[in-house]
Amino acid sequence: MISSFGTIGGQPVHTVTIQSTDLRAEIVTHGARLAALWAPDAQGALADIVLGFDSLPDLIANGRYFGATCGRYANRIAAGRLVIDGHVYQLDRNEGDTHLHGGRDGFDTKIWAVAAVTDHAVTLTAQSKDGEMGYPGHCQMTVTYRLDGPNLFIEMTAETDAPTVINMANHAYFNLGGCGSGDVLGHRLRLGADHYTPLGPGNIPTGQIAPVDGTRYDFRALRPIGGQPLDGQDGYDNNWCLRPAAEDLRFAAQVVDPASDRQLRLWTDAPGIQVYTAGHLSDAVIGKGGRPLCPFAGLALETQAFPNAPNTPGFPDTLLRPGDRYRHRMRFDLTPA
Repeated sequence: MISSFGTIGGQPVHTVTIQSTDLRAEIVTHGARLAALWAPDAQGALADIVLGFDSLPDLIANGRYFGATCGRYANRIAAGRLVIDGHVYQLDRNEGDTHLHGGRDGFDTKIWAVAAVTDHAVTLTAQSKDGEMGYPGHCQMTVTYRLDGPNLFIEMTAETDAPTVINMANHAYFNLGGCGSGDVLGHRLRLGADHYTPLGPGNIPTGQIAPVDGTRYDFRALRPIGGQPLDGQDGYDNNWCLRPAAEDLRFAAQVVDPASDRQLRLWTDAPGIQVYTAGHLSDAVIGKGGRPLCPFAGLALETQAFPNAPNTPGFPDTLLRPGDRYRHRMRFDLTPA
């Protein structure tokens, strides 16, 4: 089902509702974003477990990355600087001296077109022009959301007509207790990672790939997110290096809410996952249903390439050349615990 969600500059923005036997999702064409996801608890009661806003003006004012498809390069690039085939490119710097999530006019700001829709799936398309936010190459992108039983599948693709870098990520904030149910510090988290990338100034990785053993970054077994001292005001905002895939996709994360027994398990073909605990949120920001978004009200699980990979030897390659196709897949299993 497609319905109106408002307009931006005279352009219509739509909400597409899809469902399966277990789940229901709302996809908003502004930012190709996951705006809502209803999932069952252990007794079968549904709750919307994705943070967001009831109106387009509120979303634009308060929730730029909420549920959005981020790119052309999600996460951070130091000094907004790229070197491709000996050519230096200066990207938009929208976080101090840093390029974040594609710049001021990243993929999250685009109004994506609905290319195909069924009761249980939708595919959205958009284009990114050569020179947009400083990136070389004209790109064509797709995002597909599909529900199947208790599973949400997200697939992102891109093609280019000139060498460029690409790293698309989904930026939904999850709270398995439901929107407005409080913080997620009591949620239990497990990550499929033995290593992480330590940060230097500006939240830019130092280039080291360090073991999690003996650190607060060790989530190899389920433990409460708030069970150890958090990093700074925002808590965790770090990239973990996922283990190689045993099959088609690699295990990335498991999250369990003990109060509702809702559970999220995530698999991906990306090499990393950025976990962000959203300490920047505030009771002054009002989300869905008029409920405030307190600090740590949601958990972002951004499967991705590593931050600043284009400038860091030894990090996964993010270069996309003409004739090649970028593909990023995720599977979220919402079977209750």
